[in-house]
Amino acid sequence: MSQQTATPGGRDIFLVSNSVDELGGVTTWSHQMARLFSERGHRVHVIGIAPVAEEIRQQLPADLPYAVTTLYEAHPPAARRLHGIKGRLNAPERRRQAARRAKMRAKADQLGELLRAARPGAVVIVTQVWAMEWVALADTKGCTVIGMSHESFEASNKSTRGQRVRRYYGDVDRMLVLTPEDADLWIRSGMENVSSMPNPLPFMPASPAPRTEKVVASVGRLAFEKGVDLLLDAWADASPHHPDWVLRIYGAGVEEATLRAHAAGLGLEDSVEWMGSTGDVLGALNGASVFAQASRAEGFPITLLEAMAAGVPVAAFDCAPGVREIVTHGEDGLLARLGNTMELAGQLDRLMAGRELRDRLGDAAFRNVQRYSSAEITDRWEELFSFLER
Repeated sequence: MSQQTATPGGRDIFLVSNSVDELGGVTTWSHQMARLFSERGHRVHVIGIAPVAEEIRQQLPADLPYAVTTLYEAHPPAARRLHGIKGRLNAPERRRQAARRAKMRAKADQLGELLRAARPGAVVIVTQVWAMEWVALADTKGCTVIGMSHESFEASNKSTRGQRVRRYYGDVDRMLVLTPEDADLWIRSGMENVSSMPNPLPFMPASPAPRTEKVVASVGRLAFEKGVDLLLDAWADASPHHPDWVLRIYGAGVEEATLRAHAAGLGLEDSVEWMGSTGDVLGALNGASVFAQASRAEGFPITLLEAMAAGVPVAAFDCAPGVREIVTHGEDGLLARLGNTMELAGQLDRLMAGRELRDRLGDAAFRNVQRYSSAEITDRWEELFSFLER
């Protein structure tokens, strides 16, 4: 899509997501990369399609060094197909869908105006395929367009996103997934423009956490896919052997009330602490000696990178290629089969029982994860921009 040469001294880079401030890894990644690109002299604009509900919104700093725009003032209505005669005769729904399409085209035109004002060599990075539906309607002439999937091949194809990835990312300049294993799976499924790009470390402390507190930490949204209910099941098996340890759960989300009730039903009130969302993940990790993750699905989990960068040994479900890419079982963390809460409980038990094991795995994690340094990953992005521009 782009044959122009970048302006010396930096590019115009647009990061387009479903939302600019929804709780979760994609938002964290978007603002981290926006900051890293800005520090390299690029002019960055973070664009969200729609706002999100207050309970799943994260507070952004007031002094961001780049522009932020949300196209819609309220979330657009869902797209629906009108099936059969009954659907075709449903005049109110037909009018609603026509209005939705008209508003969508208008917002795509607004996005196109932003892109047309960019300097030569501009790059549009679409982080989620729903957002790509607007980018596909916008005028992207002269821009390199990169589409991303921040989840595994398996997770995409268990939902409608797999079909939409094939539809909307088939003609972009490059589709990026998070691991070589996932890239191979997409290529074998017929996508020819796929390669991989890992997430960068959110931070790189000078030394590992002290690992002196009898605390297991979990950080993430309180949502079904993050498997906090499974973590609680595993904790119910492991914690009786370690009554002086606590599980601290950092995060918020729509499942919080249900999860608290589940913990109470398991009799875990005295050993589980609900910490809410935190703006100081490194501080939370420095106060822990073990990190636990029980996700049902992941892409390239930033929280695992954060734990390992802090030198905190992890016990996690092997739920995606991204987990295996980050954690080498027995060397810098412990993995359990997806959904096997007894096995995860066993890995937690091993880590809580063995200070020597915690220190060995945590120190190895601290060393090994530095291959994902922000400088190295930003270099890879800039090399990709130059390659796609040829």
